[in-house]
Amino acid sequence: MRRTPVTQLPAWLALGSHSAALKSLHLRDLFASDPGRAERFSVKAEGLFLDYSKNRITDETLGLLLQLARESGLAESIEAMFRGDAINLTENRSVLHTALRAPKGAEILSGGVNVVPEVHAVLDKMEDFAERVRSGAWTGHTGKRVRTVVNVGIGGSDLGPVMAYEALRHYSDRDLQFRFVSNVDGTDFAEAVRDLDASETLFLVASKTFTTLETMTNAQSARQWLVGELGDESAVAKHFVAISTNAKEVSKFGIDTANMFGFWDWVGGRYSMDSAIGLSTMIAIGGANFREMLAGFHAMDVHFRTTPFERNLPVLMGMLGVLYTNFFDAQTAAVLPYDQYLKRFPAYLQQLTMESNGKSVTLDGVAVDYETGAIYWGEPGTNGQHSFYQLIHQGTKLIPCDFIGFANSLNPLGAHHDILVANLLAQAEALAFGKTSDQPHRNFTGNRPSNMILAERLTPGILGKLVALYEHAVFAQGIVWQINSFDQWGVELGKVLAMKIVPELQATGDPELGHDASTNALIRWYRGHRA
Repeated sequence: MRRTPVTQLPAWLALGSHSAALKSLHLRDLFASDPGRAERFSVKAEGLFLDYSKNRITDETLGLLLQLARESGLAESIEAMFRGDAINLTENRSVLHTALRAPKGAEILSGGVNVVPEVHAVLDKMEDFAERVRSGAWTGHTGKRVRTVVNVGIGGSDLGPVMAYEALRHYSDRDLQFRFVSNVDGTDFAEAVRDLDASETLFLVASKTFTTLETMTNAQSARQWLVGELGDESAVAKHFVAISTNAKEVSKFGIDTANMFGFWDWVGGRYSMDSAIGLSTMIAIGGANFREMLAGFHAMDVHFRTTPFERNLPVLMGMLGVLYTNFFDAQTAAVLPYDQYLKRFPAYLQQLTMESNGKSVTLDGVAVDYETGAIYWGEPGTNGQHSFYQLIHQGTKLIPCDFIGFANSLNPLGAHHDILVANLLAQAEALAFGKTSDQPHRNFTGNRPSNMILAERLTPGILGKLVALYEHAVFAQGIVWQINSFDQWGVELGKVLAMKIVPELQATGDPELGHDASTNALIRWYRGHRA
């Protein structure tokens, strides 16, 4: 049965009328007329404190947003996801990244089978391997222990591990170094291994099918480099492991399938950092810290599933995003973490949010006539203040901001953290309230919305909660927009065309080209100019 278009739901129509009046309200006036606003529009849950009072909302706005969530069937969709229903309709799959962090003894069904025991079997295997690497029990071809781990992947097989390693570097084993290769540009691989000792290097090759073009191109280069350095094909088995499900290709590559770590088709790449894709993270921070991160994920899962929408962190954040995207014409959203360890968090969220909700066709196959996913971007801490904050403060675009900060630094140093947090709080204040001036170029209009997300300190558990918070906020938005947040057909066409162009670039003579005139000319230019 075809859904009622979201634009025809009563709450959507009411928000359209309500937002027209809302645009004339200023945050200065909303705070001045309501002494309890900050307390009323804030939530403490699972070690996180969300202050969303600096959003351009009233009690009526919030009520309509939550009504829209209910009319969109969000509660039923949440249950369907956690139940293991095949809610990824275009691929006929369950969506069970939540099973990756479910505790032992839980039951989550996919196709009638409880997947939790298999998840924990892989986790136990990962932990055993990670501890052997960390302790030095795992040795390379020449008998030396591993000193450098190189993760080879792309997309979710790279962005999640990179972000998690940087975010949790404080907890990592400093006797090990970690590098990440993703770009098929040969420079990425060349610079990653330039100063490495092959006898002390371990490669983790992350590709579910073991056929991903970019990943396997880099993996083959890594194999050639290692064999060239050590002079023995048999060395591959001691210096490569696979995160894959294709045992045939893994074995063909020269990797012992005993060192193959699997995952499942009900886990999308951008939701996989807490699966075997996180093997580099587990090696870096150890099994106990990795499981603490999983517990953080799970705590937010439970919160999302069981908490009334009025106090539900992902629902609140997701619906505020809907408000700005659809009723304020905001095109982007900035994520601004005031912690250097989270420097790759905005990049990670770019894939999570934009690959999930960058869709223009509904689940019913109808073209949307409203905006979907925002463009996400950001930089850490005060760096951004000396870069793009000018546009946020005084530019012509409305850019909702998520600020993230911590009460305690993991590296206390003089007054550094107080200065950092002072800047964090000051920026949100300045955006909301602005400043009037007789000199126009010094006038700050304010009324620029933001969320403030705070925690005591950045721990593995808190990182898990932050990631799950955004995962579920994205899901909530997808349900309202009636799109599938869990497929990514948009990345396929470019891959197909690239596979056609590669042999045309490499062919001898003058190959016949069947592309458009521009692409044909570009191929000829490249062939004529390459060395």
